[in-house]
Amino acid sequence: MHGSAIVQKANTRIHKASLLRRVFWHQKLSYRMTPGDEVEDMFILLNEVKRQIPSVTAVSSGAIASDYQRLRVESVCSRLGLVSLAYLWKQDQSLLLQEMITSGIVAITVKVAAMGLDPSKHLGKEMSVLQPYLHKLKDLYGINVCGEGGEYETLTLDCPLFVNARIMLDESRVVMHSSDSIAPVGVLHPVAFHLQSKAESHSLESNDNAHEICEEKVGSLFEVQGDTQACDAICQADAAVDVLVKLPEHKLHISRTQKDDTFSICCWLQDSCTTSAGLQEDLEAVLKKIESLLVEYGFGWEYVLYIHLYIADMGGFSSANDTYVRYITQEKCPFGVPSRSTVELPLLQVGLGNAYMEVLVANDHTKKVLHVQSISCWAPSCIGPYSQATLHKEILHMAGQLGLNPPTMTLCDGGVMDELAKALDNSEAVAKSFNCSISNSTIMFVNYCSTKIPLSDRLNLHDKHKAFLKQTRDFNSDKGSNSEALEPIFLYVLLPDLPKGALVEVKPVLFVAEDIEATIRDVKDQSHSRSTGYWGFQHANWHDSCIQKCIVPEKLCAVVLSVSSELAAMICDKDKGDHQNSVIGRQMDRVLRFCLYLLDKIIMENDFGWEDTMYLRFYFPTSLQVTLDALSFMLTNAFSEFAEMNRNIKIGKDPIFNLVPVLGAGKSSASMNDIITCELLARK
Repeated sequence: MHGSAIVQKANTRIHKASLLRRVFWHQKLSYRMTPGDEVEDMFILLNEVKRQIPSVTAVSSGAIASDYQRLRVESVCSRLGLVSLAYLWKQDQSLLLQEMITSGIVAITVKVAAMGLDPSKHLGKEMSVLQPYLHKLKDLYGINVCGEGGEYETLTLDCPLFVNARIMLDESRVVMHSSDSIAPVGVLHPVAFHLQSKAESHSLESNDNAHEICEEKVGSLFEVQGDTQACDAICQADAAVDVLVKLPEHKLHISRTQKDDTFSICCWLQDSCTTSAGLQEDLEAVLKKIESLLVEYGFGWEYVLYIHLYIADMGGFSSANDTYVRYITQEKCPFGVPSRSTVELPLLQVGLGNAYMEVLVANDHTKKVLHVQSISCWAPSCIGPYSQATLHKEILHMAGQLGLNPPTMTLCDGGVMDELAKALDNSEAVAKSFNCSISNSTIMFVNYCSTKIPLSDRLNLHDKHKAFLKQTRDFNSDKGSNSEALEPIFLYVLLPDLPKGALVEVKPVLFVAEDIEATIRDVKDQSHSRSTGYWGFQHANWHDSCIQKCIVPEKLCAVVLSVSSELAAMICDKDKGDHQNSVIGRQMDRVLRFCLYLLDKIIMENDFGWEDTMYLRFYFPTSLQVTLDALSFMLTNAFSEFAEMNRNIKIGKDPIFNLVPVLGAGKSSASMNDIITCELLARK
């Protein structure tokens, strides 16, 4: 804004509406439409640009680390259906400053407001001159060398885009806004200037590619005419959810965990593939039911931390999104939209409808949400009402990450190993935003694998994942980060398809604490013998082969319990050669009871209770040839019996478990053929 005098006097092709109107500042980090705010000026301007130049589909901004700036540009883009581009986002500021100077950008400081910057000495200085001093201030006081924290502001006098002339400043005056002895604030106001023509010979001397690009693109510059104050800019409000979906109540099934402060609600349709209404109608019914339950419990979508969206056909992903965004909007979630994972499940094969949803709900607004909609080089953007990650009470719930190249949002070439590496790279970028790393803070990795992965690659996927974590841990250690690491547990799930036809999707869950090292030091063998045998089960050494667990004492308990057909035969006292018959009918009933016994043993030995459970999932393969109804009936009866024997567990009207049909699951990518796999997360 401090160069506005030059813009107004120069005959430039910059629309002046937002410069000439009174500016009202909306100071909160998150932004909601506020009449009179400078953001609304930008909205009016871009709306007029879009009207006059329909080919414009994106807006580029120079946000590097400022959420305040990025969120406001994204808000305008979202309302206008434009894509936000922020290719400088999260880039190294020292490298960016050097690149800007090297590329021929001549900029001077027109405002200083930081410790070590003196208006009398440093206003009007070129960035090339100040660069060494800015790095010195960074070492002394931790300033942003690109001024991203408001340390300084600049006016560009020349750059490769200025093809015909450069700005020459003839006269200026310094206005002091604050004479603070530590960090005085001063502004340089241009009084007189002139444009100096760039000599033809000088222009031809340089072989700079930037100049060639400018010559080619000069015909693409447009001047936007019109009275923007009279512009008919219509802000997009929440889409009214007016489609009435009437389904028999008995077709909608619900489960809910019993934890008071953080619990999961799951909703699915019991339907056959012959009578299903279709994906959009089924998802509409599920969303409507969950919304009504949230209201019934005294909550709304703003309390939701995470959403698992399961659909029967990934070909309907776009239409599912259209339905999803009509219910879950940024306006309904002022504290941040939920993070999300979307995968295809064999729902119709087990007699379910086309949509299945699980939501994780908190009873407070203390969540911290990372939602970057801009396309950048940092990590894949989330364009829409779903975020990259949500931190709540020391647990970071990260959205499923694909092997996407962030600048292009396309899958990387090279097959599943390259996709996995890129997905983990993207996960690490998100984790760093919360000052942690997937290499030492991850509790659990859930890796969704497509059936399109060749078997030979599937066998090596787990080793590739572990090698990446070790390499990242070693790299962080070399940079001076010597924090101890949690030992994550792994769950691999085989599915028909993933978004964008990806081969693998990584979904990490992390533990983020202020004193992570002290917490991890206390992890060493905290278990106590408090468990009781149920249904005749007694401890055996081979039980440990079923279990993966990550325990943070007095904080959280994560468990993956896997039962192979061989172990099922041992559970059911069957001959090991008769594996298939050992898991049919009543034998499956026995296996499920064994799972409850073992889960209870782990929970109790580590000083947790069933009331601490945030979510409990049972993955079962469609090849098991046991219906979801039958499994649900078995588990419901098992929990009822268990509650009668164990006062530590209370059963409500809805089951506390979710049954998830898959093509396969297991603790390793090489053995996704377990007959039942349990995933439990509990928190004190």
